Amino acid sequence: MADPIKVDSHVHLYRTSEQALEDKEIYEIFEYGTSADVHWSALTGTIEETLEAMAGADIAAAIVVNLYAAAWERLRFANHLPKDLNDAEREKAMANFEGRIPDELIAFNRWGCQIARDHGQITTLVCADLQIMSADETQAHVRDMVENEGAGGVKLHGPAHGFGMWDERLWPTYEACRDLGVPVIAHSGPDPDGNGFSEPRAFAEALKAFPDLTIVLAHMGGGTWQQAAEIAEQFPNAFFDCCEIIEWTSGDLAPSDEQLAQLIKDVGPHRVMMGSDFPWYDLDHTVDRVMELPLLSREEKEGIMGANAVRILDMTITN
Repeated sequence: MADPIKVDSHVHLYRTSEQALEDKEIYEIFEYGTSADVHWSALTGTIEETLEAMAGADIAAAIVVNLYAAAWERLRFANHLPKDLNDAEREKAMANFEGRIPDELIAFNRWGCQIARDHGQITTLVCADLQIMSADETQAHVRDMVENEGAGGVKLHGPAHGFGMWDERLWPTYEACRDLGVPVIAHSGPDPDGNGFSEPRAFAEALKAFPDLTIVLAHMGGGTWQQAAEIAEQFPNAFFDCCEIIEWTSGDLAPSDEQLAQLIKDVGPHRVMMGSDFPWYDLDHTVDRVMELPLLSREEKEGIMGANAVRILDMTITN
């Protein structure tokens, strides 16, 4: 009997190891409380490392969720400025960089799409950020990326970008994804300031307005995981991945293994996909974590491992 297909539905790629290490330092994971047992990856998400990790975990395909955050890039740029610049020089350099941010986002998305064209086992979802482009500009960019660059959908991250999933400026982007038949994969979970930008309930208006659009709530709601079943019950076009949250079940604010497994059963195991959030966590370890969950049947676990992603994201897997 053939082994079940494995698909990692949530991977981040980096052009350099240095950028990955900087982002790992910048990005605070606060919502699960504390835990000494989290299995962190030592890898940095370059394409070479990613392909090697996929082969080692027998992953047939990976969904790259491109994430460009202007706030992170400003910090990265500022940290790399020469230390001997005076205040006026530093201010001028930062202003020049600010003007380049839209082009930087476009270039980053094109790079991700090129990676996918070069490596058939990779599908790239492009980043959309309403703080960088207007609603109409974002829609046009998404259409261009899907129609001309081969993008497989859109990645959204409310806390990193500073807007809620209910923001109607997103409607043109949702419309484009619906019309083009591609999914949206969005970060879900609390934000440090309590704005609720990406808590599961924040998706309700979009899910209602676009019933034919596949929207994936990453992390199963993260630290607001108690909301996920409610949204799943109301909206059949809501799907989930279990990345990151599955690595934090030892956290004092996180669900236990049994609570996470019960949540998966409550939303419907056929609506949940495996994701690693690589390079924060390792692909092979995420596979092990899925198989270790209680309550779920082997058939349900094997669906989560890959078959669900193939169906939900309408993927074609080639050997």
